[in-house]
Amino acid sequence: MDTARTTLLEKKADLEREMAQLTALPGDRGEISFGKRVGEGTSMAVDRLSQVAVHDQLQLTMVDVERALVKIEDGSRGTCDVCGGPIGEERLEALPWATLCVEDAARR
Repeated sequence: MDTARTTLLEKKADLEREMAQLTALPGDRGEISFGKRVGEGTSMAVDRLSQVAVHDQLQLTMVDVERALVKIEDGSRGTCDVCGGPIGEERLEALPWATLCVEDAARR
């Protein structure tokens, strides 16, 4: 379990770094206009929407990582949060923060 805990803590730190980069205030971009034509302002808006989507996904992964750490502490790691069945070792190896079995994760 120490290896799993270490892996999860490293993943959590990585997620925190990535989210901090995404939420950092942008530097001075000068005057930006949003007109009818695609220009720098429009491109920046599209980029920002993409960053928001990535940030949302990182937050979901963070919730899973934090839940997986709790499951290690309470001894329930490897048990699905929904059905109570086992989470396969292969799944835990591929996604150490998995808290759902394959079937319940597919329904998510």
